[in-house]
This record gives sequence, C-alpha cells and structure tokens, in this order.
Amino acid sequence: MAKRAVHRRARKILGEEPVALVWCEIHRPIPTPPKEVHRAAGKGRLKPGHHWLLYVGAVVFFFVVIPMMLIDKLGGRLDRLSQPRRDRGPRAGQPQTPPDARPSSSGRDPDRDRRQDPTHGIFDGDWNLTAGQLLLRWYGHSPNPKRLVMLARDRVCVATSPRRRLSPTKADDFQTFAEFPLDQVRVEGEAGQPRGFATFRLRFADGSWLEVGRLGEPEDADHFLRTVNG
Repeated sequence: MAKRAVHRRARKILGEEPVALVWCEIHRPIPTPPKEVHRAAGKGRLKPGHHWLLYVGAVVFFFVVIPMMLIDKLGGRLDRLSQPRRDRGPRAGQPQTPPDARPSSSGRDPDRDRRQDPTHGIFDGDWNLTAGQLLLRWYGHSPNPKRLVMLARDRVCVATSPRRRLSPTKADDFQTFAEFPLDQVRVEGEAGQPRGFATFRLRFADGSWLEVGRLGEPEDADHFLRTVNG
C-alpha cells in the first residue's frame, strides 16, 4: 500500500480522507496532435522525460557494444572466407519456395493496425474535448510519467510530483493539476483485472474518455478498481 506520507499528502490536498487512490501512467505513446491544436495548448511536452542513466546506457551501446558486434561479425566473415566453399543450393528435384509464398510470422500488419487506430487506444480522438485537452498537458507539469488519481466524495483529482524520479510509496510533494467534479467525470474500471495489465478510463460528460494503465502498488490498484466498479 502507499505509505503514510502519500495518504497524508492526499488528505491535505483533498481536505478529507481519499476514498481511493492509485498511481498510473499513460501506457502507450501519445499520438501526435494537429500542429495548430498543440500550439494553442502551449506546445507542451508529449513524452515523459528519461533518467540520465538511460542516456549513459545509449552512449555505451553505440560506442562500445555496436563496435564489438561489428568486429565479431567481421571476424566471422573472414573465417568463412578462409574455408573451402561448398554448394549450399537445393538438392536436385527439391522445389524452392518463392520468397513471396513463404508464410508470414504474423497474420497482422502492425502498420495497418496503427493506421486503423491513430489514437493508439488512449483516448476518443477529439483533441478539443476534455480528454484531449487533458492529454495535451499531461506531461507539462512533470517529466515523470507517474500520475496519482485520487477519488474524493465529490470529485476526482489528478496529481503529479515535479521530480524526474519518485517513489510511489513515499512521494509527499505531489500537486493537483486537474480536478473534475463527479457530475463531469466517471471512472470506469473492472475489478479483478490481471495485475500488471489493469487499466481504467476517465469518461467525461462531453463524451470524451482517457485510458490509463500501469497501475502502481497492487493493493492500491485492487482497492481502486473495486471502489469504482462497486
């Protein structure tokens, strides 16, 4: 469960004990909005930030790992060239499979799937409605991907910490950046979803919706989903 620091901070923000709370993330890349819509919203960040260790790892990969792989591959090729060549063609009478007749490893075309669902299943697709506008400023308040959704008796609040890294069980500096009364939003989520794959939706009164996942702290997630499902 989220520790006392998180609940104490949530209680201070809400002015009451939270009915339920859970850390969550946008679990897929945010689609690219129209330029004029993004500009009107302040051209905010559309991707989470990355920790400096990720950049160090990328540098090591490109300047150490890749050269070693190339050297190893080149050495193997030289070894093969030094060996007598052998006929590796098909045996006599054995038909060859045309390249275009070979079975695909997958019956689905990822590019076609992406074209069919340009929103990646994150929201309803209308950038001018509540969900789209919330999505445009989702990362503007913090580069950290985690957001805390808090349920109170009369409203739903979304909060974030300004830190690039945080511990969801100990964070005590998060601030609310979006708040909706219960007559403007409904939280939809099924109880009993597999841990690690659970999601829920914020469905707004204008018909728009936003889906989040990667729910943190399994006990908090279970309690949250039981609460909204009940």
